Amino acid sequence: MTFLIFGATGGVGSALCKLLQSQGHRVLASARDPQKLAILASELGTPPLLADATVSAEVADVFAQAGPIDGVANCVGSLLLKPAHITTDDEWAAVIRTNLDSAFYVVRGAVKAMMSTGGSVVLVSSAAGRIGLQNHEAIAAAKAGIIGLTLSAAATYAPRNIRVNCVAPGLTATPLTARITGNETAAKASMAMHALGRLGAAADVANMMAFLLHPANAWITGQTFGVDGGLGTVRSKS
Repeated sequence: MTFLIFGATGGVGSALCKLLQSQGHRVLASARDPQKLAILASELGTPPLLADATVSAEVADVFAQAGPIDGVANCVGSLLLKPAHITTDDEWAAVIRTNLDSAFYVVRGAVKAMMSTGGSVVLVSSAAGRIGLQNHEAIAAAKAGIIGLTLSAAATYAPRNIRVNCVAPGLTATPLTARITGNETAAKASMAMHALGRLGAAADVANMMAFLLHPANAWITGQTFGVDGGLGTVRSKS
């Protein structure tokens, strides 16, 4: 099977690419950093598909280059922890563009590519898009939007046998979150919020995404799976 991964050089994206390849699939990687992408694509043995997923024309071009595919995942994202009153217009626009715009462009390209064959699309939301967390207004809005996009696209394209799901991670240790996870005080505070008492690893999220991409799980669509150590649903006694 052939899977196309956007945001492939990030922590979760690279873990997903390597997991899928280890399962015997052909993996096409797309990202905007040419050096990181070249290294990853060389490891995967497939051509690098350079693109900024926040630019619709570049996403469309990746799909044109990719050819027939069986599934697509969008691992592009950002993190902004600020209350609304000190979030600037530029910061708000960047969060929406990076998270929600990229997800929409990937969904649009994916369903066009798989319209006659069916397939799977997996997006990345966040526990912050499902529960109220302090100082997450911009990122929570963007990630909640991804859940809404998942639901509507799943309904629209189910007759075409295209499944659309997403994952909603808790705090996951990746380069994107290093400012938090690398701070002992902040990391301990976050661990205490997760019922399982630890931060997520990129492999935790990648495992669920690979599960959702695979056609063996073709009875699943329109779902958001919390891969969050219980953050979104469980409160344990400390």
